[in-house]
Amino acid sequence: MELSFIIEKFLLVFIIFIISLGVAAYATYFERKVAAWFQDRIGPDRAGPFGLLQPIADGVKMFMKEDFIPKHADKWLFILGPGITMFVALIPSVVIPWGPPLELFGKTIALQVTDFDYGILFIFGVISVGVYGIMIGGWASNNKYSLFGAVRASSQMISYELAMGISAITIIMMTGSLSLNDIIAKQHGMNWNIFYQPVCFLVFFTCALAETNRAPFDLPECESELIGGYHTEYSSMKLGLYMFSEYVAMFISSALIAILFFGGFNFPGMDYFSGNTLAILGILVFFTKIFFFIFLFFWIRWTLPRFRFDQLMHLGWKALIPISIINMLITGFAIALYQGWF
Repeated sequence: MELSFIIEKFLLVFIIFIISLGVAAYATYFERKVAAWFQDRIGPDRAGPFGLLQPIADGVKMFMKEDFIPKHADKWLFILGPGITMFVALIPSVVIPWGPPLELFGKTIALQVTDFDYGILFIFGVISVGVYGIMIGGWASNNKYSLFGAVRASSQMISYELAMGISAITIIMMTGSLSLNDIIAKQHGMNWNIFYQPVCFLVFFTCALAETNRAPFDLPECESELIGGYHTEYSSMKLGLYMFSEYVAMFISSALIAILFFGGFNFPGMDYFSGNTLAILGILVFFTKIFFFIFLFFWIRWTLPRFRFDQLMHLGWKALIPISIINMLITGFAIALYQGWF
């Protein structure tokens, strides 16, 4: 393996890591601004101009707080929990195509760390491990509120992964491939899947809200019932990792929604551009879509009240899963009819 190839991939991983953390950090700022806008308040405005340094101040505060571990907690699992959660939130970014290839220094650089033929399967496999970070943290805390939050998280995430996976299978059936690049290529220009699968999109987006523990599906960390849920006993940067992982997961989920249903970096009129101009426009379009969905996450959180847990499970098992299965069957029948199998 060439040294230049290793350096190129290392730099790409580093850049994606920095962008993911930067987006996660400033997502906290913009969420507080959006919440203030909805509630007719000002929001953060003390740290720097317009409060733009607030995420940095919050990060410094997290590092400076006392790192407390409860006396009867399982020390090593208590430390491992937030690490697993943050790791799982970041890993899916390596298979996401962030834009068309760039031409730099006479070389074609793919804006994707690695292109698996089974990219979407890899993402779902990694996401399914995320529940262990929450479950371990809640159990290791030796606190009943934390354990309740962890149990809620495990049942919630497993339930909504089913409907999310079936929705993804529907898109895979239409594309004929598990590769994210193939899914994007199939939606060239404005031929986006949202026009063919609006129901599938609604199911997938709802499941993404539940998978990231965002309101109205934030039952695992429900303050009014469980103090802070699975991270009640956490402090300092361990708590920061849990909080940051939620925003990183929201960023990655928004990117996946943009790829599966809104063409990724495809946009109308893209055939009129080429080379680096196309690549730069593609990156800007892709991130615009991502930020739009992040805004939707904010909007929903500050608009809808929290579900009861029985309502949450009812929605997952008795509504979303049947809808996604019926939609998949209809899609399969339509594909078979279109290809002349009948």
